[in-house]
Amino acid sequence: MRAFSLKTESTCFVDTNIWLYSFIDSQDEEKSEIAKQIILERDIVISTQIINEMSVNLLKKAKFTEERIQDLINSLYDRFSVFELLPDVLLKASKIRTDFSFSFWDSLVVASALDSEAGYLISEDMQNGFVLEGKLTIVNPFI
Repeated sequence: MRAFSLKTESTCFVDTNIWLYSFIDSQDEEKSEIAKQIILERDIVISTQIINEMSVNLLKKAKFTEERIQDLINSLYDRFSVFELLPDVLLKASKIRTDFSFSFWDSLVVASALDSEAGYLISEDMQNGFVLEGKLTIVNPFI
């Protein structure tokens, strides 16, 4: 198995797809192991959007119970910095959509990552190596 490595200890904003790989082993074993490594070994921030997306997908794909979702939500708030989607983040997301043609949901993820001052956005769904505002680098840990 290939290990994931960043040359810095900068904070990472972790996208929904990485979280889902960490919780659902049956999707792809190698990706699952890499995702678990990222979550255990990095300083991570997330947003309420990520928690919402995780919850919906874990209920549908992994058949999580509501009790398990509630435990997950509490655990995420206990372990990580969680950023709310406030008006300034939503407006920044709109500008990102205009400037870079990102999807609605991806632009919210990027705006949240920028707002949280993360150095890296870890995502399978966006362009690897893309740098925004000279301070946020998108990294696909699976390539």
